[in-house]
Amino acid sequence: MTAVRGTKVDIPTQDSTADAYLAHPDDNARHPAVLLYMDAFGLRPQLQKMADRLAGAGYTVLVPNVFYRHGRAPVVPLPDFIASDDRPALFEQIFPIMGELTADAAARDADSCLTWLAAHPEVAPGPVGITGYCMGARLALLTAASHPERVAAAAGFHGGGLAINDDPESPHLLAGRIAAELYFGHADRDHSMPPEQIERLDKALADAGVRHRTEVYSDAAHGYSMADTEAYNAEATERHWASLLDLLGRNL
Repeated sequence: MTAVRGTKVDIPTQDSTADAYLAHPDDNARHPAVLLYMDAFGLRPQLQKMADRLAGAGYTVLVPNVFYRHGRAPVVPLPDFIASDDRPALFEQIFPIMGELTADAAARDADSCLTWLAAHPEVAPGPVGITGYCMGARLALLTAASHPERVAAAAGFHGGGLAINDDPESPHLLAGRIAAELYFGHADRDHSMPPEQIERLDKALADAGVRHRTEVYSDAAHGYSMADTEAYNAEATERHWASLLDLLGRNL
């Protein structure tokens, strides 16, 4: 792992300005870009640490605050460690904000982030990769579908609601637009992505001819990769890192 430099940056968007965190190897060289989409708790030190680890493997990593329309991060104040008892009160604030992030808004924001990355002096020319967590897995799929010419690899970990039958904005309906190779690391104890949705997502991707791999991590809960929450599972997290780096290494 190489030394990493992390900085806070602002991304001009079609609607306003999004605050973000940028991490890249501290070597003044150009590296492939990866867009890291946050979970519902938002841009915070845990995601910065994850971006730093990914940057240490040789990538320039951008973590946008996708809730920027409601303020700079942290949009919702968070405890240093998120316990199960904290979740009801937090999600009472977070769910309405999540609901306003439509597929169209996500596509506009993705375009702004990808344009910014393409112009950055420490980003190598060529395709980008995406990794998304929780609600970020949905954003990863939407971005791969809205920008197939730019996105070569996209991964989603403990994502929820990726293949809902009665949701006209469900990401699985956009499978035919995706050119990237995909990877999913689902959690076996995740009620937001039950087996029937996993099967529906896999079928949609297979029918569209999308290269993809799906794995269900055992004894893992929704949010297993987040070390600042009670859902954290160290074994599942390390499995996620190995799978993500393998996917990015093949495609970027």
